[in-house]
Amino acid sequence: MPEKNVGLVGCGTIGSQLAMAVDSGKVANASLVSLFDVVENNAQGLKSKMRGKPRAYLDFDRFISSDIDIVVEAASQEAVRKFGKMILRAGKDLMVMSVGALADRAFLLELLQAASENGSRIYVPTGAIAGIDAVRSVRHLLESVTLTTTKSPKALAGAPFFEASKIKLDKITERTVIYEGAASDAVKAFPANVNVAAVLSLAGIGADKTKVRIVADPVATTNQHEIVATGSFGEIRIAVSNVPSPGNPKTSFLAVLSAIECLRSICDDGMRIGS
Repeated sequence: MPEKNVGLVGCGTIGSQLAMAVDSGKVANASLVSLFDVVENNAQGLKSKMRGKPRAYLDFDRFISSDIDIVVEAASQEAVRKFGKMILRAGKDLMVMSVGALADRAFLLELLQAASENGSRIYVPTGAIAGIDAVRSVRHLLESVTLTTTKSPKALAGAPFFEASKIKLDKITERTVIYEGAASDAVKAFPANVNVAAVLSLAGIGADKTKVRIVADPVATTNQHEIVATGSFGEIRIAVSNVPSPGNPKTSFLAVLSAIECLRSICDDGMRIGS
């Protein structure tokens, strides 16, 4: 299979881990050729660690004009909204890690249209949860889907939710439900914590119907996600307990591994397990 040239948007902790996986040869038929970050030192710093010496860009127009087949977004929901359509309109494929941006159905439809018109594809890793294949297989029979996410207060700190909330994370001494609502609202209130809610919504009954419960637990040492999906087919229960990603407690290590595996499946079509 011809090698795919990979461009990376976002050279922080998560982007760096992805870049190192590609650069070290863990993703067959993939070559990291271009890096972009709005913070100049991030792209240059990551470039200096790469054996393959990809080009580092501070100007997005120059980045997207480089010889890229697929762009991996590892920055933020804001980056997806700002650059997503530009990437697809340039004829590049796009892998989205900040999946919360896709919970906005109008925006998602714009991306899908841009992809269709320019022969591009959008890829979404399963992230820090499991069982997405099962949920997708019964999506037309689903009646309810609930995601319960449990993290330490430290991992939830800084979320926009707390700008208007009276909840004080440093005052929580026991397991406490701090949020209950639709996935469409959860991804805005906790953009760095519940991208899994958006993935689950895309696979199932949509962001407005998918329920999300967020729990702050001061003794939690892992990021926990429990999915309960019910319908005429029966019931699906999935529980995952993830080690936080090194250097970024807001994100599970499994989310990074999932993105690497998604890229691996894109670049090597010799065999694919699951949908």
